[in-house]
Formats: sequence, C-alpha cells, structure tokens
Amino acid sequence: MPPDRDAITGSMLGLAVGDALGLPCENLSPRRAKKLFPHLDRYQFFFRRGLFSDDTEHACLTGQALLVSGGDAAEFQHDLARRLRWWSAGVPAGTGRATIRACAKLWLGWSPEHSGVFSAGNGPAMRAPILGLCFGSDPARLKHFARISTRLTHTDPKAEVGALAVAWAAHRAAETRTGTLPEPAQFLAELRELLGTEPASGPLLETLEGAVKSLLLERTTEEFALDLGLKRGATGYMYHTVPVSLYAWLRYPDNFRTAVQSAIRCGGDTDTVAAIAGALVGARVGKAGIPAEWLRGAIDWPRSVRWVEKLAGRVAEGAWLSAPQCAEPLAVWVLPARNAAFFAWVLVHAARRLLPPY
Repeated sequence: MPPDRDAITGSMLGLAVGDALGLPCENLSPRRAKKLFPHLDRYQFFFRRGLFSDDTEHACLTGQALLVSGGDAAEFQHDLARRLRWWSAGVPAGTGRATIRACAKLWLGWSPEHSGVFSAGNGPAMRAPILGLCFGSDPARLKHFARISTRLTHTDPKAEVGALAVAWAAHRAAETRTGTLPEPAQFLAELRELLGTEPASGPLLETLEGAVKSLLLERTTEEFALDLGLKRGATGYMYHTVPVSLYAWLRYPDNFRTAVQSAIRCGGDTDTVAAIAGALVGARVGKAGIPAEWLRGAIDWPRSVRWVEKLAGRVAEGAWLSAPQCAEPLAVWVLPARNAAFFAWVLVHAARRLLPPY
C-alpha cells in the first residue's frame, strides 16, 4: 500500500523545490556558485521565482504512468515510454544525452525493452523516489518497477542500482516519519541486502561505507563531497549524485532547508542532487516541513506547485493499484512555448556566467 498522502506530497513537492532552487547553480563549481549566488534562501533563476527542470518533469511523468497502469508493470512501462516520447517532442532544455538518445529510439520504433542506452547517468534517479514510496513495502515489486523505469533510458547496471538506492531511501524516510530514522549503518545494511549480489553495487556500497564514517564525524555534505574528490561538484554520474544526495538526507533528515542548501553548495549537477535530497527529506517532513516561501515562490506552469500536489494526492489515494485511472489533466498544448521561454532564459543565465564576480 502507498504511504500516507503527506509523505508522497512532501516528497514530490520537495523534489520540485530542490530542483528549482538548485537550477541556477547547475554545472558551476562550489566556489563559482558561491560567488554568483551567495544567498540560497530564495529562488534566483527568474527574478526571485523558481522554475522546474527535467527532474520534476520526470517525477511527474512517473506519477502519471502509475495512475494509468492499474498497478500492472507492463502497462506502466508502456505508458511511461509513451510519455517520455511526447515529453521529448516538447524540446525540453538541459536533458541528458542518454535520455535524449533513448527517446529518439522510442520515436524510431524501438520497443521500451530495447530503447535504453548504456549509460550510468542519473536520469533514472529522478523517477525513483515515488516508486520507493509506492512499492517499498514489497521489495521484489519495487526492484521490478525500478528496473523498468531505469532501462527505458539507461541500461548500465549502475544506473539501476543507484535508482533503487534512492527508491529505498524514500521508502525508509516515509516509513519512519513518526519515529527515528534508521542509523546510517543500518540503512547501509538494508541496502546491501536489497541489492544482493549485483556486482555493479560494489563501488556505491563502498562509497556509502565512507559516508557512514563521515556522518559519525558530523562532517557536512560539502566536506563529504570533497572527500569523494568532487572539487568541481557532483557530476551527472549516478555514483556521484546518489551518495551526495543520500548524505544530505542522512545528515539533515528533519531539516529540509539545510539539507537542500547543503546539496546545492556541493556544486555540479545541483538541480538533480538537490531535487533528490529534497524528495527524501520531504517524504519524512511532509509539505509542512518545506519552507512556505519556497512553495509560494515556484511559479512554473502548467506543472505548477498546485498541480504537482494534486498529482501526488491522487497517487496517494491508491485507487490505481486495483484499477487503471485517468491521468491528471495537464495543459500539454502550452509546453512547447513554455519550454522555448525556459530555454531562452537558460541562455540569459549562460551569458551571466561570463561576467564577474569570478
């Protein structure tokens, strides 16, 4: 059964807010990001207003596919593939190369079973939190849905392992909302058992062992990222994104503001890292734990804060688990124009980065 409505709502809104807050700093080093954006207590992408990137969009596509699936994995796969295909037709900005190639293969007639490309990019991690919230109580089913979601676009086993780790973290964050979060060492043991004998999991588990030691020393997220050698920030590689995101969640499990800000301060792929950290902390603290001014300041449309919350509420109702439901209505006709305006503003930011302070 899905967790309570507030866990799913908090996770999806937390992901969207983290995405919007981290977006201006994407691909900047920690030093350069701090120079250009010294204040992380407000949005800085569009006149102190926040807009969402592909991280939020992929989470929403996954939620929509769950509603339509009726809980059937094959239907979920088919619908998510269709949604990814049409999503790519809107020419979204800043999409990873593997995802774009996979969507192109879907358009050219490849089946969802063969559309993925060999890549360990972090795209599947964007789609993972909601899967953990819905299927975490059934690990076998969770692994199946995580595999389907991942392999639509990424076939490197490391991508699947990373997505599954994020999904399990979301499940545990929601499951312990009214209690104490599991100790980092316990979470690592659970994850090790979940991943089983998958050879690709070794490097991730080794990195998370280092995270456990750093957490015992109460090191910050930024210090942990530096320990991993990520001086330029966490890249879009799954085994960079996931450890930093999980660390921010485990280090500040009840403080949404600090967790997201610490993820952004690491630099690199800031929107994705902050989005995942926001989804995990949001699953635990709910909508009430997300700063109200951040919810008010996000002005995207048609995937607005209100729309994301409505989608989360419908997923949380769980009616789709027994019978297919209609997707949440969305004004898709406006998306190409929205994406064009978004891309134009991204170019403005790119030009701004050429200017001081350095």
